[in-house]
Amino acid sequence: MGIDIRNVGKRFDQFVALDDINLSIHDGELVALLGPSGSGKTTLLRVIAGLEQADAGHVSFDGVDASGLDIQSRRAGFVFQHYALFKHMTVGDNIGFGLRVRKRSERPPEAKIRGRVRELLDLVQLSGLERRYPAQLSGGQRQRVALARALAIEPRVLLLDEPFGALDAQVRRDLRRWLREIHHQTGLTTVFVTHDQEEALELADRVAILDRGRIGQVGAPADIYERPASPSIYAFIGEINRIRATVAGPALRVAGLELPLPEHVGGMAGEAEVFIRPEDVQIDGDAPGWEAVVVSGRQTGARHRLRARLLETGDELDIDLSAQAVRSGLPAEGASIRLAPVRYGVFPVGD
Repeated sequence: MGIDIRNVGKRFDQFVALDDINLSIHDGELVALLGPSGSGKTTLLRVIAGLEQADAGHVSFDGVDASGLDIQSRRAGFVFQHYALFKHMTVGDNIGFGLRVRKRSERPPEAKIRGRVRELLDLVQLSGLERRYPAQLSGGQRQRVALARALAIEPRVLLLDEPFGALDAQVRRDLRRWLREIHHQTGLTTVFVTHDQEEALELADRVAILDRGRIGQVGAPADIYERPASPSIYAFIGEINRIRATVAGPALRVAGLELPLPEHVGGMAGEAEVFIRPEDVQIDGDAPGWEAVVVSGRQTGARHRLRARLLETGDELDIDLSAQAVRSGLPAEGASIRLAPVRYGVFPVGD
């Protein structure tokens, strides 16, 4: 099912939660709503579900305005961060709950409900646990039950609000891969909210970045990461180094080094800032570079991180090196090195 969001606005007293939101979500797509706390992403998800009513604009499902549809008629499966399972019900009863509370004329026979529960237990890899209670499950298992319950009603769209936020790092990584597999199997249009950049970039077909109630950029994960539309998005997605620069014609002068101005930057002149990710700085390559001295070096898991000071300006840069690049060891503190930026973004000062 395709979802079309047009000019949606929502206020809570004087607080603007959503400000003229426009977003199209394609049939079968998995879209992440990514942003910091208070950016409006959960409010937008609740407006799609019908749990909140927009003050302006409208949401359409497959071209049909959903404004007049109640929550049940929208057939949206909703998964909450803290599971929202019924503690007094078994796993099987939790999953079948949405089917059993339907109006009598729409309720499937009990045998069909039990069959649907068994089918979903297989899908979420919890077969044999239908008689357990939520308290007897791990956090990851409870979230799988919550997803199975959302799928039981055969939703037209699946909505997930910070689905892995209450779980530890390793369980989150495992469930990301699992959710992507589930999405591939079901083909459901899926929208999930997260503040975790890594999670959004790993899972989503497209990412919509929200900040202060507005959408700042929508695109494929690679586009969002490599070509952020603003300094705030650059800083929010991944780590960055920032260096002051000057633009004159086609030339970009950064800490005494002249670099080509990226093609997508046009009409810029004067003071600017260059944004460079730690993995986009090359050490002692053939390209022109900055003379620098190593301030510190450390290894964190598979990542080798250097901090170096530019001799020209005193700016300090973080540099990430691959394991292969440092097979013979990290450069020592105080060592002289040359740094060349491989990829960077440029924005006017004050953007």
